[in-house]
Amino acid sequence: MTLHTTCATPCRSPATKQMLRQILTSAVFAGVGAGVLAALLQLWLVVPLIMEAELFESGQRVHFATDGSTQSDRGAPSVWEEPLRHIYTIGFSAVTFTAYAFFMVAGFALATRAGHEITAKRGMVWGLCGAIAVVIAPAIGMPPELPGAIGAEVVPRQVWYLSCVVLTLIGLTQIAFDGRSRVWITAPIFLLVPHLMGAPHLDTYFGVAPAELASEFVARVMGVAMISWVLLGLFAALIWTRSEEA
Repeated sequence: MTLHTTCATPCRSPATKQMLRQILTSAVFAGVGAGVLAALLQLWLVVPLIMEAELFESGQRVHFATDGSTQSDRGAPSVWEEPLRHIYTIGFSAVTFTAYAFFMVAGFALATRAGHEITAKRGMVWGLCGAIAVVIAPAIGMPPELPGAIGAEVVPRQVWYLSCVVLTLIGLTQIAFDGRSRVWITAPIFLLVPHLMGAPHLDTYFGVAPAELASEFVARVMGVAMISWVLLGLFAALIWTRSEEA
């Protein structure tokens, strides 16, 4: 008599368990590390501009005052005045980058199975591509906005943003992994479609903060995002390769 046994849960091979463990370890450690560093960069470079813009949003400062002057005071409250708010920022950043890391490391797993080697240098390139897809490409149509800025309706903006991210990722993936010659036709189409469609915008301009403050804010947000994503790719790749060797 032959006894047949079945697993109560789907049976996984040791290789599959190792891969899942590798994905979990790489994503969590890389995401938390990059998220905390990203939050610290934001506290140094971005948050002071947000706090300064909030002064104009609340009316404590006024640009283009009633006398017609285009001058207004510069400077923001110290970030140490609201420590609890910034602790939340660090925690939210760590959670967000951990979610990003899971997507990135899942891509590592697929690339590894396809025969592509993951190295620290390639991890940084993956991070740069993530910054392009999630931050830089969408910013062409919808640049980061200071508090108090008035934009189009939220739902159309969200739909356009998600479409831009997905189509940009598809285009970048084709450039990276598709060796066929037609990729130089299809990839640019995916990259350009969201911008040809155009992001939702109002027919008029609104803004209570100085233009100089808004432009500085956009530049710093983009710079911090690029650095943070490159660090995420570097950390994820380093932990991934160490896990493979273990």
